[in-house]
Amino acid sequence: MNHTNRRKFIKSFSAGVTASMFTPVFAATDLDKQRTSLLELSKFDYKDLDENFWEQVAEQFIFQPNLHYFNNASLGPSPIVVQEATRKFRDTLDAFPSKYMWGAWKDDVEKVRSKVASLFSVSNEEIALIHNTTEGMNLIARSFDLQKDDEIIVANHEHPSGTIPWEVWQETKGIKIVRPELPILPDNTDEVVAVYKNAITSRTKIISICHIVNTNGMMLPIKEISKMAHDKGILVAVDGAQSAGMLSIDLHDLGCDFYAASSHKWLFSPKGVGVLYAKYESQKFLKPLMVARGHNDKSIRRLENYNTRNYPEVLGLGTAIDFYNKIGKQNIDERSKELKSYFRSQIQNDSRFKIKTPASNDLSGAIQVVEVIGKDAKEIKKKLIEQFGIDCRPMTDFNLNALRFSFAIYITKKDIDYLVKALTTIASL
Repeated sequence: MNHTNRRKFIKSFSAGVTASMFTPVFAATDLDKQRTSLLELSKFDYKDLDENFWEQVAEQFIFQPNLHYFNNASLGPSPIVVQEATRKFRDTLDAFPSKYMWGAWKDDVEKVRSKVASLFSVSNEEIALIHNTTEGMNLIARSFDLQKDDEIIVANHEHPSGTIPWEVWQETKGIKIVRPELPILPDNTDEVVAVYKNAITSRTKIISICHIVNTNGMMLPIKEISKMAHDKGILVAVDGAQSAGMLSIDLHDLGCDFYAASSHKWLFSPKGVGVLYAKYESQKFLKPLMVARGHNDKSIRRLENYNTRNYPEVLGLGTAIDFYNKIGKQNIDERSKELKSYFRSQIQNDSRFKIKTPASNDLSGAIQVVEVIGKDAKEIKKKLIEQFGIDCRPMTDFNLNALRFSFAIYITKKDIDYLVKALTTIASL
């Protein structure tokens, strides 16, 4: 990136952030003192996406000194511009509570809905603004009036928030939950599709499926599975917690009926905000979890009718999408693949490590899971945070004994170099 473009980048996002020196010991700090005020986003179009560009993106996120954050799959940070915008929304609400809770922000909320819809290439009338993936999966699972012995396919790598709702709302009524086993390292997407195909019977009504599983970062072929399911009259509900924001997604193209996601992971929104997509033709199946005045609304808004809710966070989602679109969803998608490839290239030929995430871009993205041979994952996680300030998540289910690393847009190749150095140091002990 040339000098002029870098200056424009900084001007459009912030006045700049001074990098801190990292040491293994965490120090207490007042994060507000580190913040710099942001200038209004310009319409400058970034073309030169070299590593300098991504280092400038990284500067838009402020972490605790000494922290190297590779745990975005658990919870993502908000960039400075989103934090500041959300604080301003809170100040506005508190200055005139009744005005902004009921009415004054109605059009602004609809603008957020429109931004979400555009991001996923769907209609405004197919997006509900909810709280998180768990709420969306509960709403879907509770809605159906299934009959005893009907079947729902929920594979073994689903997140608890994608399994428990079906167990509580359907299995207790005599509905059968079918739990096929997914391969940890499939050779191709056909192998995954076959797992679901073989699980289908004449009683199958719904397939509930993660887009990207949180266990080992494997991406599941939603488009192919949706087509197969629809050919048999089966509905498809997708847990998109780990894919929304990581990938460039066209939900109409994916073909699923429902898609629930938390925007506070890879979309970097305020916490406790999420989205629910329901294909227009499939909305008739859904019922709200809560009812209040306006429950007779026939639109998808009936599914988000909480009466009083935290609108500053909802509006902060709009700012997060502005930030996201500023960089570009295709650029972010490609960056995810670039960082994945860079990390894998550093360790894949080292016998001390075993990568337990599929390599193909059709089968994985910016979440990679690695076993350090002969070492306990929980012990390594402890050493990484205490000695190197690296936060990640140990994954022990399915005998993974591995560490899960998330490569979000604030991760640079220098960060990955630091991570690999830390891993090789611990592996050598």
